[in-house]
Amino acid sequence: MNISFKAALAAVAIPFAMTAVNAATITISCGNNAADVEFCGKFAEDWGKKNGHTVKMYTPPASSTDQLALLRQQFAAKSGDIDVLMIDVVWPGVIKDHLVDLKKYSKGVEKDHFPAIVANNTVDGKLLGMPWFTDAGLLFYRKDLLAKHGVKVPQTWDDLATGAKKIQDAERATDKDFQGFVFQAKAYEGLTCDALEWVYSFGGGTIVDGKGDITINNPQAAKALDAAASWIGTIAPQGVLNYGEEDARGVWQNGKAAFMRNWPYAWSLGQAADSPIKDKIGVAALPAGTGPGAKKAATLGGWQLAVNKYSKNVDAAASLALYMSSAEIQKKRAVGGSYNPTIPSLYKDADVAKANPFMIELLDVFTNAAARPATATGLKYPEVSQAFWDAAHDVLEKKSDGTAAVKKLEGKLKSIKKASW
Repeated sequence: MNISFKAALAAVAIPFAMTAVNAATITISCGNNAADVEFCGKFAEDWGKKNGHTVKMYTPPASSTDQLALLRQQFAAKSGDIDVLMIDVVWPGVIKDHLVDLKKYSKGVEKDHFPAIVANNTVDGKLLGMPWFTDAGLLFYRKDLLAKHGVKVPQTWDDLATGAKKIQDAERATDKDFQGFVFQAKAYEGLTCDALEWVYSFGGGTIVDGKGDITINNPQAAKALDAAASWIGTIAPQGVLNYGEEDARGVWQNGKAAFMRNWPYAWSLGQAADSPIKDKIGVAALPAGTGPGAKKAATLGGWQLAVNKYSKNVDAAASLALYMSSAEIQKKRAVGGSYNPTIPSLYKDADVAKANPFMIELLDVFTNAAARPATATGLKYPEVSQAFWDAAHDVLEKKSDGTAAVKKLEGKLKSIKKASW
């Protein structure tokens, strides 16, 4: 990828606070959708005003795959252009050499967060990121359309396919562009998340297990990929093969789909005053597969705030990261932007529950989500993920079937692993 990191930064950095004499200028990476900008930028601005600093906001690319590529360019140049980094849950082990140990700044406050997320962010005894928000894949559905067409909330993927087709066929009588189901099927990290949910829900494991053994070549994994391929051109548009999160949300929020797989952030945007589907949205756990070991499954997502080792203002950057990940700010983000807190006590907060009832109802989904094999594969995780999403995409495109794809993928992963991860 030939992307100028400084050019990208300059294009989207937005100064927030007036520069104070001898104050630091801190750039923070927020997310890339409207809610990310609103519920990151204004709180960073507050911190800047309170502390007399200038804060700039960097909006990264929409694809997490592209985000990681840009970070690697930055690290290779030992650039401190972005001080506070928003990093994916699967990145700490991949970029560990370029992040500041936050333990000297946190003063133990990490104990207030979910222990599993803190453990995920701790590499070689160093706390490399403060938990920012957690995520898991969810099924969004149109309550009004399910009621209208007599369809129940799907408990299995077969249920979803049947229900989506019924609603789609009926709605196309008046809207030829209406879709049954939209999700993330572009060849990128988002497809790894979706496809892991399919495979795990069919009892096909997690690609590579906790011991580092390659487990993907099994009948249930193959069955899961074949099931997903059957949706393309029937209940999902051909164009879904190029959909990321925002592409799927755009179709869904415009009232053009019955079901959507996405992350929790889509709730608050769908409930906005100008949303065509406001108050028509239901949220449920993703369906289960069929066969041995089948269960409901969601991929663990979430983002952390880390400090760039090459920052010229590490102390100020760490202060901002801790402020942004505090209970006070996490509550505001949960209420206003439906970002799942990483602090268990906030799930008992009445304001959070009122704004996001699904967070409380589906708490077990978030606490028991399936992790991608980033810990087991370490620095090689990006290669593992790309091999997996490429294999899944081939099946979705009908270039391969599930059985052939998982067998070929096993060989590819063995080549990546070699003697060890």
